[in-house]
Formats: sequence, C-alpha cells, structure tokens
Amino acid sequence: MCGATEGGLSLDGIDVKKEAIVQGQVLRDGEPVGNAYVRLLDRTGEFTAEVPTSASGHFRFFAGDGEWTLRTLAPQADPVDNAVTAAVGSVAEVVVAI
Repeated sequence: MCGATEGGLSLDGIDVKKEAIVQGQVLRDGEPVGNAYVRLLDRTGEFTAEVPTSASGHFRFFAGDGEWTLRTLAPQADPVDNAVTAAVGSVAEVVVAI
C-alpha cells in the first residue's frame, strides 16, 4: 500500500486498507506554510470539510471514494485548487505550491 512521503505525516495507527486518505503539504517557495487552510470540496463544488495546516504545512482528510477538489487558502496568496482522487485502501499525496 501507499505510505506517507518521507518526512510527511505518519500513518501509524491508521488502517489504510479501510480508509480513503487525502493528505499533503502546502509550500511557498519550497518552505512549509503553517496556518493555511485546506478545504475539501465534493465533485459538485460543495464544501465538505476544512482543516488548518500544521506548522510543517501538513494536512489530512479521510474522504469517501471519488473525485474531490482541495482548495487551499493562505495569507498573501490566491486560492489554489487541486483535483484529487480518493480511494479506499490508498493514500493520495498532494503537494500544494502557493
């Protein structure tokens, strides 16, 4: 199964076979962006969830199978949308450059 990128979020204690995980990191000029917000929008664009990034710029969602949009909002940056596919049994890793 897929795992987190080296130095990324730990998957210890998570049964990846039973979850559809979307996670990643927000970066500006290669540096982590803490205190940004990442929204999970469904295939129709409806808001589903939102999480703040950690000090290391990381975020994680447990999503349902399907197509999603991640909308990243950060100070002094335009919103950034990224399409992502979530599937039970896998980890979708996304790096967001703002």
